[in-house]
Amino acid sequence: MSSNPNRTKRYTDEFKLNIVKLTEQGKGSLEISKEFNIARSTVEKWKNDYLNSKSFKAKDNKSNEVKELEALIKENKRLKMENDILKQAALILGQK
Repeated sequence: MSSNPNRTKRYTDEFKLNIVKLTEQGKGSLEISKEFNIARSTVEKWKNDYLNSKSFKAKDNKSNEVKELEALIKENKRLKMENDILKQAALILGQK
């Protein structure tokens, strides 16, 4: 069995929380990144995500503007689909 070098590492929320706790105890992100072989930017991201939302899930760490934009895009797709259905109905009714 060969390992895929392009596969990203997966960390549990418990592990991430332990890393965040280390930063809260005053341990530097550079020191943590070297000790646990994690990119410093990853340590900082976990810390910021947890401080902002108490979650490491991407959906929980989106800004309100991004959430609103996603909702508008979803609504726009729904409205376009409804519009297409109504156009088809109008064509069918117009033929009768």
